[in-house]
Amino acid sequence: MNSRYSNLFRFFFVCVDLLALNIVYFVLVLSTNKIQLGAEHQYMILFIVANMVWLLASYSTALYIDNASMDLDRFARRTVKTMILFFMVMIFFIFLYHFDYSRMFVLVSFAAFCTVMLATRGFLMVTAFYRQKNTKASKKVVIVGYNNVAKKLAYSFSGRENRLSVEGYFEDPRQIHELSDLPIIGNIDECINYAINNRISEIYSTISPESNTTIYDMAQTAEKSLIRFKFVPDFKFYVNRDTHLEYLNELPILSLRPEPLEDMSNSIKKRVFDIVFSLVVIICVLSWLTPLLAILIKLSSRGPVFFVQWRSGKDNKKFRCIKFRSLAVNDEANIRQVTRGDSRITPLGRFLRKTNLDELPQFFNVLAGSMSIVGPRPHMLRHTEMYSKVLGQYMIRHFVKPGVTGWAQVNGFRGEIKREDQLRKRIEHDIWYLEHWSPWLDIRIIFLTLYVSFKGDKNAF
Repeated sequence: MNSRYSNLFRFFFVCVDLLALNIVYFVLVLSTNKIQLGAEHQYMILFIVANMVWLLASYSTALYIDNASMDLDRFARRTVKTMILFFMVMIFFIFLYHFDYSRMFVLVSFAAFCTVMLATRGFLMVTAFYRQKNTKASKKVVIVGYNNVAKKLAYSFSGRENRLSVEGYFEDPRQIHELSDLPIIGNIDECINYAINNRISEIYSTISPESNTTIYDMAQTAEKSLIRFKFVPDFKFYVNRDTHLEYLNELPILSLRPEPLEDMSNSIKKRVFDIVFSLVVIICVLSWLTPLLAILIKLSSRGPVFFVQWRSGKDNKKFRCIKFRSLAVNDEANIRQVTRGDSRITPLGRFLRKTNLDELPQFFNVLAGSMSIVGPRPHMLRHTEMYSKVLGQYMIRHFVKPGVTGWAQVNGFRGEIKREDQLRKRIEHDIWYLEHWSPWLDIRIIFLTLYVSFKGDKNAF
């Protein structure tokens, strides 16, 4: 992506959105008669806070980041997320603030700002659609080589509307064993002449120069003719799986998967969310629920209120996981998995496990930093040792903190593990979460957890 246009995109929409917000508030302040005399400073505070909250909300959702490529769907989704977050924070601020704001002013300002935002986004989408529909292809490109990488490249170009036109491939006919979706224009050595005679803007080579030394000469000849020559490496030559490319300054680094939580800003966001959310649960729920459940647990069976067990955490470091005790005291708690119809489960424990209430004390683990709200569920030390020998990818899940709930759990992969495919599906979901983490994914999983808890999960017992 061209950084110049990316910065221009950010600057333009930051200015448009802040201008819209400020104009809405300014016009409403001038036209509203319900603002009491002497209360103007209250609305000035609201005005300043609104600007700060919008900037913070847009930063947290990456609204203005990496959208210069005009991915309108992504931009629209991020706009909606930013608006929801903005409204939630502003309502929370108004609720906590003691000044008596006009309800009509608040409602109308939110509605007006929402309308202006939708209008500017609608204008952008209509303009972009009209431009794409009425603009001829700005570039003609050809691809050297006909292989899986070349086909993926052509498919990617086809999704860029009318800005690129892929003319076809250049490949030795003896290397082609299937019908091509685009024409095979000629042999590789005919590529440069064709590009010069047909006003080709760019040539993309999916053939490594190490396997065909003429590629270097072709690149130099193309540039002399003002035709850009670009290489598309196939990293499966090094690693036989999907890979993730990132840069450290100008050094390319190839890794086996993306890990959003390795980014410091993302890890800080997640930790702040964990602290705030766990404090809310501890203060608002556990403060009164714990004494109540403690009495019921004591009355239902002998033993402690809490069940504390060593579990595997991030980087496979063990930690003490806290739960409300749901089993009768027994000598197999640390070696035997709970199964359906397990005789060790107490009558109250069955209810606690079915409703996930037994997991609530783990919010203390979250506050202490050994767990997160969302992440792979922590397993017993014995199971970690056992499962890691069964499935090679099992230990990958320990790159992140374990969670009170997780992506695997809300998709039905919880409870006892009887077969290898059950373990594999659970690990696949844990790894998917690790690779696709976002704040909104965490919020989605939390809501799904609440939904599943109220609905009832057949695998919860």
